[in-house]
Amino acid sequence: MALRKIFREFINKRVLSPPLLTARHCSSSAAAPKIPHSAKKGRLLTGATIGLVIAGGAYVSTVDEATFCSWLFSATKLVNPFFALLDPEVAHRLAVSAAARGWVPREKRPDPSNIGLEVWGRKFSNPIGLAAGFDKNAEAVDGLLALGFGFVEVGSVTPVPQEGNPKPRIFRLPREGAIINRCGFNSEGIVAVAKRLGAQHGKRKLDETSRNPSSSTDEVKHGGKAGPGILGVNLGKNKTSEDAAADYVQGVHTLSQYADYLVINVSSPNTPGLRVLQGRKQLKDLVKKVQAARDEMQWGEEGPPPLLVKIAPDLSKEDLEDIAAVALALRLDGLIISNTTVSRPDPVSKNPVAVEVGGLSGKPLFNLSINILKEMYVLTRGKIPLIGCGGVSSGREAYQKIRAGATLVQLYTAFAYGGPALIPQIKAELAECLERDGFKSVIEAVGADCR
Repeated sequence: MALRKIFREFINKRVLSPPLLTARHCSSSAAAPKIPHSAKKGRLLTGATIGLVIAGGAYVSTVDEATFCSWLFSATKLVNPFFALLDPEVAHRLAVSAAARGWVPREKRPDPSNIGLEVWGRKFSNPIGLAAGFDKNAEAVDGLLALGFGFVEVGSVTPVPQEGNPKPRIFRLPREGAIINRCGFNSEGIVAVAKRLGAQHGKRKLDETSRNPSSSTDEVKHGGKAGPGILGVNLGKNKTSEDAAADYVQGVHTLSQYADYLVINVSSPNTPGLRVLQGRKQLKDLVKKVQAARDEMQWGEEGPPPLLVKIAPDLSKEDLEDIAAVALALRLDGLIISNTTVSRPDPVSKNPVAVEVGGLSGKPLFNLSINILKEMYVLTRGKIPLIGCGGVSSGREAYQKIRAGATLVQLYTAFAYGGPALIPQIKAELAECLERDGFKSVIEAVGADCR
């Protein structure tokens, strides 16, 4: 009876598109176009999903919850090819909508114990996170965390709403496992995002209280402000703004109360003049102003959220030395390494799409970003937590990032191509790599290749 109830709930709530999150989408989200209900491609996707669910119905009714969960994640791989038929921004919009409505698989299985860790006084069930750009407007935080990510970063969020750059602005390179985008901080603005995060935060607190009113504060706070996972908020500046610091300060004042950590994004290649802020003097002045804005706010016992800076992979040794010096001098809480690249390393350089202007993400970025990661770990002497981002598509590559100095790891493009099934796969592979090399935890392995 209980199994039939589970299957009936699955049919009712998820039949429309649990695998929509496997969309091969852009590396930066877009303003939400409305998708016609009568679209032929939409009907094709829905029909395929219904067929998949019905075919698995008999199997589902005979297994326990963990096995069902495994089947559900694996099943999403079967519909990935359908999303290649859709425009990247349409596919991305569908994916965000699906996650926002809970039409995605929910991870019920506990993470391997050796991949849990604590950073900035916050407990992460695993070090695998979703990078900024997927959920720019904080529409789908609960659904994305339910997929099994250890943390999710929303944004980049700009003070004033802006459309971003003209379309088309996202270009797939499936053979190379890459994407080029020039979205340009398309955002609904901090007011809209604050309202959404505030509503989500209030709902979670109410749910926690109603489920277990006798819980201690420590039990409720296991994870972060987003509930079971950690929530990061990535801040950007408006394209036409003449005072970048004022934009980031405004973001801090409005959104920091909902964030487990904050990110100053000064490394997108798609906003004119933004990367200049990575210079030593400019970065020092900016970070000091943002830190002051954060610290002047009223905070409880847990204190203010950690402040990180996201940097580009296209930096010289001198640039990296300057950034490391600023980070150490101002006691920055962390660095994200790295954003997309304006370079076109092989084999991308041979692809006709390579001529498109924008930032390149995905597999071709891996070597460039991991080299920068190693450099920064050495320059900061392992004193600052680093988040490794760029080209990760497996647990083995996540492990390489950790050995190169990353405490946490983010992915995006691989998730766009691989969908939800990739998440448990990466976590299992990472746990195996740690065990194979004799590490009892992620923290033990951080920077192992740089010692």
